Amino acid sequence: MSFSTTRRLILGTVLASFVLSFFHRIAPAAIASELARDLAINATLLGTLAATYFYVYTLLQVPVGVLADTLGPRKIISGGSVVAGIGSLVFALAPTFEIAAAGRTLVGIGASVAFIAVLKISADWFPANRFATLSGATMLAGNLGAVVAGAPLAWVVTQTSWRSVFVALAVLSVVLGIVSWLIVRDTPQARGFAPVNNSASQQDERVRWTRALASVLRNPATWPGFFVNVGIGGSFLAFAGLWAVPWLEHAYRMSRVTAAQHVSALLVGVAFGSLAIGMLSDRLGSRRAVMRVFTLLYVASWLPLILRVDWPVAATLAWFLLMGLLIPGFTLSWTIAKEVNRPEHSGIATSVVNVGIFFGAGVLQPAVGWLIDRGSSAGDVNSAWQQGLLLMAAAAVFGALMTMLVTDRPYRAESLVRES
Repeated sequence: MSFSTTRRLILGTVLASFVLSFFHRIAPAAIASELARDLAINATLLGTLAATYFYVYTLLQVPVGVLADTLGPRKIISGGSVVAGIGSLVFALAPTFEIAAAGRTLVGIGASVAFIAVLKISADWFPANRFATLSGATMLAGNLGAVVAGAPLAWVVTQTSWRSVFVALAVLSVVLGIVSWLIVRDTPQARGFAPVNNSASQQDERVRWTRALASVLRNPATWPGFFVNVGIGGSFLAFAGLWAVPWLEHAYRMSRVTAAQHVSALLVGVAFGSLAIGMLSDRLGSRRAVMRVFTLLYVASWLPLILRVDWPVAATLAWFLLMGLLIPGFTLSWTIAKEVNRPEHSGIATSVVNVGIFFGAGVLQPAVGWLIDRGSSAGDVNSAWQQGLLLMAAAAVFGALMTMLVTDRPYRAESLVRES
């Protein structure tokens, strides 16, 4: 098998696990009503259940980055897929909130490795000047998978049960874990090919992870991307991953399927916007400027939602699509993190900034639920939903402001001497 075919097959296999992890990430939005009913929980607990995935992601992203740079992506993606499958089965069969949360936790543990594994494969199997494009393509694939967790899942649940869906996901996850072990290899050298980049050639000399992590954390250029992700990525996942559907049902009296179609439109926009921003950034050779423009426009896209503009369904669908196209400004944080740190630390660097996304979502999802419960108790649900929406929009503003601190100056060779 040729080198080109081999690396595409490996990337495609790892991407499949990432797509499935994205499905798990977004699915609670489409089945929120069923979860609340079957598990007998309120909005705060619903937000906590959905956010359990993000809590685990937050805690594990840095360890996953370390494992990607030490054990390699093959081992972590294979093991992670099996763990996610077990978690999906536990979640599907859960009779109570506590067991469902335990299942969701296992899903989060297993799924937490997928994205970093994709980035590590991209860094070691493909030229460095294609990294932003590949990151965009990764988000394209992931969000197209998440689209299935929107309107299609909402429809499927009307025909069967959400529990049956998650049993099927459990089987699929385990199968992907086995396939990954058989197909994926960490570096071109493992398949008998020459290394592509310096990071790949250094992979055989397993990095001392404590020194690598300290190097990434000490680098001030690492942190602005983290905070961009807290605001932009966090607000996106809190909204699309849980609260968009019930908010549209409340604010516009939409059916669940129609509301889920809006989430699907948003995710389609994110999918193609991610690919476009990666290609545009690679073509222009600019990360920071492109990130700033997209994130500022994304902040502006919240205004019609906050003002609750009374548009027909076709117009709101179009607006959600546009909003989705603007969201991926935060995705350049991974490319920037890789470029401002040592090449062989790409897994750790991208994982550190990636923590911000899930930390933001993990805080926002239950916080919005708490506001809704508080408003419901006080008899002012409309005001509570408005406060929840404003909280997510404020997070987006914070993320956009943090882009002003981002630097995209590449890591210099002379820095290697100073750190040695």
